[in-house]
Amino acid sequence: MKRVAAIMLLVLFATSPVGAAERKPVRPAARDKCPVCGMFVAKYPDFVAQVIFNDGSYAVFDGAKDLFKYTLNLKKYAPVKSAGDVVAIYVTDYYSLEPVDGTTAWYVTGSDVFGPMGKELIPFGKEADARGFMKDHKGKSLLRFKDVHPELIRGLD
Repeated sequence: MKRVAAIMLLVLFATSPVGAAERKPVRPAARDKCPVCGMFVAKYPDFVAQVIFNDGSYAVFDGAKDLFKYTLNLKKYAPVKSAGDVVAIYVTDYYSLEPVDGTTAWYVTGSDVFGPMGKELIPFGKEADARGFMKDHKGKSLLRFKDVHPELIRGLD
């Protein structure tokens, strides 16, 4: 059921009239906390992930893992929001340290690289970078946004 919600989120995002190109990533303020774990996000700029909503509000995270926890369970973390309110999702590319579209990014799991909250999905804008990283850092799997599901995220905790 949760996997269906993730796919619906992707479909709604992809068909939204306001796309990621029109909503720029935000720079987390010093006071911005991750709504999942409560950590101050600005302390971890190399791992920042974010969801931007159609009303201009946003949620920032200290890693892609918490972003997925949030988007896969909006009712828990943002009960007044729905998947249809999401207009952009960004993650930080591990090599370039630039924001990339989280819905088209490549994610490596099971590597020897850890994020602020331990085991993490390591995001990349380019498949070749993700594959090279997997080889260099003992990655176990390469995933797309639609392939990430709650069981996978629970396995990272």
